Amino acid sequence: MDDINRIKVVLVEKKRTNKWLASELGKDPATVSKWCTNSSQPDLATLVRIAEKLEVDVKDLLRSTKL
Repeated sequence: MDDINRIKVVLVEKKRTNKWLASELGKDPATVSKWCTNSSQPDLATLVRIAEKLEVDVKDLLRSTKL
């Protein structure tokens, strides 16, 4: 599966952990781990909340489709 989101990369850039994000969103850490490994994807509303928590534009959480 292609990497669709960049959540893991942005977490590293912001010096945050999966556990921190799970706590901020009220989600199970295993769910956040799946997002970070791209084995599953958050819904759009959750993606917006993630962007807010990480103080980035939601576009920064998505892999560019441009080559």
